[in-house]
Amino acid sequence: MAPSFGFWAKQNHRGTPVVVKMENPNWSMVELEGPLEEDFLLGGGGSDKVRGKNAKQLTLVLLLRAHRAAGCLTSIASAMFGIAAAVRRRLASGRTDSDIGSEIENENPRVKRRIYGFIKAFLWLSLLLLGFEIAAYFKGWHFGAPNLQLQRLLSTPLGVRGIFDWFYSKWVMVRVDYLAPPLQSLTNVCIALFLIQSVDRLVLCLGFFWIRLKKIKPVPKQMVGDIESTDGNAVDYFPMVLVQIPMCNEKEVYQQSIGAVCNLDWPRSNLLIQVLDDSDDPTTQLLIKEEVQKWQQEGAPIVYRHRVIRDGYKAGNLKSAMNCSYVKDYEFVTIFDADFQPTPDFLKKTVPHFRGNEELALVQARWSFVNKDENLLTRLQNINLTFHFEVEQQVNGVFINFFGFNGTAGVWRIKALEESGGWMERTTVEDMDIAVRAHLHGWKFIYLNDVECQCELPESYEAYRKQQHRWHSGPMQLFRLCLPDIIRSKISVWKKANLIFLFFLLRKLILPFYSFTLFCIILPMTMFVPEAELPAWVVCYIPATMSFLNIMPAPKSFPFIVPYLLFENTMSVTKFNAMVSGLFQLGSAYEWVVTKKSGRSSEGDLASLVEKEPKKQQQQRGASVPNLDAMGKEEEFPQKQEQQGKKNDEKKKKKKHNRIYTKELALAFLLLTASARSLLSAQGIHFYFLLFQGISFLLVGLDLIGEQVN
Repeated sequence: MAPSFGFWAKQNHRGTPVVVKMENPNWSMVELEGPLEEDFLLGGGGSDKVRGKNAKQLTLVLLLRAHRAAGCLTSIASAMFGIAAAVRRRLASGRTDSDIGSEIENENPRVKRRIYGFIKAFLWLSLLLLGFEIAAYFKGWHFGAPNLQLQRLLSTPLGVRGIFDWFYSKWVMVRVDYLAPPLQSLTNVCIALFLIQSVDRLVLCLGFFWIRLKKIKPVPKQMVGDIESTDGNAVDYFPMVLVQIPMCNEKEVYQQSIGAVCNLDWPRSNLLIQVLDDSDDPTTQLLIKEEVQKWQQEGAPIVYRHRVIRDGYKAGNLKSAMNCSYVKDYEFVTIFDADFQPTPDFLKKTVPHFRGNEELALVQARWSFVNKDENLLTRLQNINLTFHFEVEQQVNGVFINFFGFNGTAGVWRIKALEESGGWMERTTVEDMDIAVRAHLHGWKFIYLNDVECQCELPESYEAYRKQQHRWHSGPMQLFRLCLPDIIRSKISVWKKANLIFLFFLLRKLILPFYSFTLFCIILPMTMFVPEAELPAWVVCYIPATMSFLNIMPAPKSFPFIVPYLLFENTMSVTKFNAMVSGLFQLGSAYEWVVTKKSGRSSEGDLASLVEKEPKKQQQQRGASVPNLDAMGKEEEFPQKQEQQGKKNDEKKKKKKHNRIYTKELALAFLLLTASARSLLSAQGIHFYFLLFQGISFLLVGLDLIGEQVN
């Protein structure tokens, strides 16, 4: 405290210190001493001078608090103006997801209209009911619980009731007798599924903590010397490895991925790289072919393949490559998608696990992301995928020796692929398909959490939604197809139960079903049918606890726990739609859209990687200098045709437009309407959850979730 003067310094400390801190740097910090209660009492013994000073202090405290409240309101107002400006910018574009065409929105129009029509009808009905409930509220129907409503109904004399009261009393009886029982039953079912899924998530987290506590880590059964060493005499296990890079119109990232794979530290005589180009753009084909030729001139064991008949998407591409005659000379195959950049020692960290372990079919590495801090969307994806790799994949790999193959950054034993039937084009999740079939044939998997491979996250909601649609419709297609094979297989009953109930039903079907049904359908309906109750712990406490567990593997993302919870519920509409499409084989279930990539951070990562290598090693490989020059200077490409193709491609680029997602917007207004209805019932937790969830749907519907973070 500041020093006191006069008789104040002679008295003992009295009262409670009051500290007022201003958050704005332009304001000052004031420390005052609060008055005692007797100072405000008449005849309390205090002098008029003391009472006057205390009154001035109290007035100053109140003024400062009012000033602080005004500052908070100002900041909130500025944020609202910012959102309003973004909304005006979106609406001024005049484009929606249904106006762009099939090149972006490939969802079945019939199914899309059906879902949107249902949500829109639900919205209009909720608006009508909200007006009806507000009118009833002002007529004295104050309801907070079903018994209060029935008391008001039974205590009203029949002779004095008006037409409105008669209608509303009938509406209450219809709710009590016909609407509330089935809605409550559905609510209880969803709550039970929610609890089962929460228990599964908790068990996974306990397994993750046990692995951390015991420091469990897969170690190769047989190895000579140090596998981390770059000395060729230290490791005598160099089997024949085939590396495949499937790509399709990957103009933004092809240089980085090819350069990273060509820098793999493995004997050239025991390595072959296949660039499997499925591009239908002649300019992109030319660019990729020229890049491959550059590496061939530098001595890299790399070949270029392009299919004339492009059937089966990625699975068809991989299947075609495995049919080459020279594949029989190789023992293992490694797959990297076009945006993945393995470190030079990737094969030295993964392939030795196969030595002396003839039952091992797959070694899967962990993904890391070069653009995880690009915007809010990438931050939230990083939380979700970090939990998937560090918890789900690691726990299943340690305790079950099985997990879903992630489609890339993994090493397969070619014998296991062949015995399991090879790549099939029957679903859009060919990676999960081959993993399930290999598991049914008795093969084992290993997951290496300490081996990372960099890649990109989708930076726009449009690309992310397409990716999630494929990831959630494919497993349902696969479940329909492989269920008879699972039942007839010779694996143990426990493994069959794990595949059917945990791997497919609980994590692929039940999770999107109850998430969408509980938070987007039942919760708004219970606001208009309050006789069916949804407990507060289901709305708030359990989801908050699960979100906290999900964010534990990525503690730096803890400030984003609330946006993560809201966004996961927002994505439930896309995941539910995809799950239904895959389960019932609707038109959109078999659509494959390549996830759009930007190549934003990859070039710098590869450059820093090459700079760290010894100069002698770079000269021996003869790989880094041409690639880095090509990355930095596109005009130095020798072919004039390539330059002209780039210029023409720039001219053909379409202007990026703002997008509006109608289903998400309709759900946003539906939840906001339900939040207004919850105010009449004084349901505080439900109101805040519906309000924030409605705002989350609104931001996603206006495509604001992928804005750049400055």
